[in-house]
Amino acid sequence: MNIREEARRMKLDAPKLAATTLEERNAALREIAKGLEEKKHEIFAANEEDVREATENGVAPAVIKRLKYTEEKLRDGLAGINQLISLPDPLGKVQMKRELDEGLVLTRISCPIGVIGVIFEARPDALVQISCLCLKSGNCAILKGGKETARTNRMLFRIIRDSAIKAGMPEGCLKQAELHNEIDELLMCDKDVDLLIPRGSNAFVQYIMNHTKIPVMGHADGVCHIYVDKDADFEKAMRILPDAKMQYTAACNSVETVLIDRAVAGEFLPKLADMCQEKGIRLRGTEEAMRLLSQHAQNENTAGQQTAGDTVATADERTDGVGTESTAGGAFEVMDLEEFHKEYLDLVMSVRVVDGVVEAVDHINRFGSHHTDSIITENEETAAYFFQMVDSAGVYQNCSTRFADGFRYGFGAEVGISTSKLHARGPVGLEGLVTYKYLLQGHGQIVGDYASGKAQFHFRELC
Repeated sequence: MNIREEARRMKLDAPKLAATTLEERNAALREIAKGLEEKKHEIFAANEEDVREATENGVAPAVIKRLKYTEEKLRDGLAGINQLISLPDPLGKVQMKRELDEGLVLTRISCPIGVIGVIFEARPDALVQISCLCLKSGNCAILKGGKETARTNRMLFRIIRDSAIKAGMPEGCLKQAELHNEIDELLMCDKDVDLLIPRGSNAFVQYIMNHTKIPVMGHADGVCHIYVDKDADFEKAMRILPDAKMQYTAACNSVETVLIDRAVAGEFLPKLADMCQEKGIRLRGTEEAMRLLSQHAQNENTAGQQTAGDTVATADERTDGVGTESTAGGAFEVMDLEEFHKEYLDLVMSVRVVDGVVEAVDHINRFGSHHTDSIITENEETAAYFFQMVDSAGVYQNCSTRFADGFRYGFGAEVGISTSKLHARGPVGLEGLVTYKYLLQGHGQIVGDYASGKAQFHFRELC
C-alpha cells in the first residue's frame, strides 16, 4: 500500500483515535515504555550498524552525534514518556461556553489536528518523542526518518506501533515511511494529511515548505544569540556560554552568535577568546572585535604580562590565511556582517560588539531565526526591554539557550520547535498538537428568525 492510500486510511481511523479515553492512551504509552526498555539491546545493536555505516560514508560529525541512540537518550525518552503520562488530557477541554439565546448554546472544545506527517533527519530519539506525543494528543502520525538511521528507526517504530496496537489503539494510528520517494508522495497528500512538521537542515525544511499545499509547522534554522550587557555578571556569562555552545553543539538551540556591549567589550572579549581557545571553539567576528582583542594583547605585552611562547599579532599581521588573525585568545577569523545569518551546528561562534541593548535587539531581529535568544544582565529594566522587543519564540535572561526544549519545559517531549506565529510557537508539545471545534446545541432555532428580528441574540457566558 502506497503512502497516499495509507494516508487515506489513516484519515478514516483518525476519529477512532480521537475518541479514545485518556486512560486508554496512557496505557498505550506505558506499553511503549515497557517495550523500549525490554528490547533496548536490539535497538542499540541496530543503531551501532547505522553509526558504523554513516561513519564509513563520511557523514559529518555533527550528524553522527545526532543519529547516535545511546543509553542516555533512551533514558531521556523514557522520562519523557512518563512525564507525558502524568500530563492532563489535552482533548475535550471546554475553552468557551456561551448561550447565544435561550436554548441555543455554543461550546468550543479542544480536539486533535487529525493526521500529522513528521519528516526528520538522523534523529532516532525524535521518532520516540513524536510518536508518543501524537498518540497522547489523539493524532495519527506518518513518520519519515533519515536514511542514516534506517535500521534504528525501523526497530523503534516496530516496537512502538506493536505496543500501541497491543494496548488497543487503532491499526492506522501510526505509519512509517522508509523510502526517499515517499517524501514527495507524502507532500501530495493535502486531502488527507492535516499538518506537516519537518525537522532537519535549513535547505531540507525549505524544500518541504516549497513543495506542498499541506500546512507546515517548524523552523528552517536556529541562529540563536546571547547578548552580554554592560551590567552582566561575567561569572554567570562564563558559565552560560560554554553550555549554550557545547552542551549539544549540533542542536538547533545552541548559541551561534555572542553580542557584547561596547562598554564592557574590552574587558569581556579576552575572557571569551580565552574560553574559546581552551574549549576548542573557533571564534569569528567583526574587525572591531578583532582590533579590541589585538589591543588587549599588545597592552599585556607592554606591561610585561605575556608569558614566553605566546604569539601576539597586530591587526595587520596575517598569520593563518586571509581574514584570520592571531590574538591573545588564539586564531580569530574576521567575517562580513551578512555572514551573521549562518547556523554553524559546530564548535564555531560569531561575535560582534554592539552599542547597547537597542543595537543588540536590532541585530537579533535582523540576523536571527526567531528561535531562542538570551540576555545576560543584572539590570531588570534592560532585561524587560529585551523581553519586549526581541521577536523570538524563546527570550531568556541569565540562562542558556539550550533550555528551549519540550522536555525541559515540562511538555513531556516535543515534535519540534516552531518559529512560526501560527498555529504553535516554540517547543511544540501536546497543546501545539490540538486544535478546537465548535459545538452548537439548539431546540429548532433558525437564522431566519434572527435576520427578520423575530428573535434576538443575548450572548451570556456560561463558563
